[in-house]
Amino acid sequence: MNATATDGPTTRWMIYGANGYTGRLIAAEAARRGLRPVLAGRGEAVRGLASELGLEARVFDLADPAAVRAGLEGMALVLHCAGPFSATCAPMLEGCLATGTHYLDITGEIEVFTYCHEHDAPACKAGILIMPGTGFDVVPTDCVAAQLKRELPSATHLVLAFEAGGGPSPGTAKTSVEGLGNGGRARIDGQLVRVPLAWKTRSFERDGQARSAMTIPWGDVYTSFVSTGIPNVEVYMAVSPRTIANVRRLRLLGPLLRSGIVQGLLKRRVERRVRGPSDARRGNTLTHVWGEARDAQGRQARRHLVVPNGYTLTVDAALGIVERVLAGDVPAGFRTPSQLMGADYVMGLPGVRAESV
Repeated sequence: MNATATDGPTTRWMIYGANGYTGRLIAAEAARRGLRPVLAGRGEAVRGLASELGLEARVFDLADPAAVRAGLEGMALVLHCAGPFSATCAPMLEGCLATGTHYLDITGEIEVFTYCHEHDAPACKAGILIMPGTGFDVVPTDCVAAQLKRELPSATHLVLAFEAGGGPSPGTAKTSVEGLGNGGRARIDGQLVRVPLAWKTRSFERDGQARSAMTIPWGDVYTSFVSTGIPNVEVYMAVSPRTIANVRRLRLLGPLLRSGIVQGLLKRRVERRVRGPSDARRGNTLTHVWGEARDAQGRQARRHLVVPNGYTLTVDAALGIVERVLAGDVPAGFRTPSQLMGADYVMGLPGVRAESV
């Protein structure tokens, strides 16, 4: 499929993993907007959701390459919502390359961004767009990074941070379990570097109060360098001092946390206990996003955004990108959200505002 050929029947599109926590939210809002996605997943449960929303359903397992290709047939794009993406990205992307289907997902996993970027050339040949991270991971932070680069083109160091409330979905919690075994990440002099869990700490100001924070292996450690070229990147999450202390204690358990047995036990615990935030909790929790850039001469640029709950923002951000891709005239190959949508894309999403810094 040509990268700009999204007219006629090719405007059909799919949400895979539509019966997961975030997939359901996106599917419901897409139906409300009249976008009419095909809902897909590996189990029959997706048919019930599709019937409820008056949409078409397809059932196929990513473990079967032929089934993936058949499932994607006729789709202009897939919005992939079935994590952990460390396990699901590769088979879905291979199917998209084979069928000429634009690939979008909502990952925040560095390894997935790396894998997708490595497929830039095959995507260009296939005429498809590859864009992981179309939700809270990493739209607001990627846009902030691009805004800071625009304000301070000479920037050599970038710090991004966020404070998110409301609690995680099951998929996010499972991804966090995987992250415990992989340790931290930072970008230093243009290179991705493994660092200890909670490698650095600092504070960010919100409502006149200092919020403690620790470095985390957020997707922007990869994507912000692609978007801006800034060679030194750290990403922080605001958490309590107690949480920082507990995470640092886990450094001693690194090899154990990477074992399949421990990973399996922790993920099964997530399945039993984590359900994701309720509608009320999503509506009552906001997220703060900070960004700082500086250059070799000590000049600085700063941003502070207040955005809706991360899952609410994911719905709006991802669907906005879907609509842009379905409108046609999109480039082939790997792109970050700010590269396709512009540095100010996040500012046009519902409930987003800038705070003075």
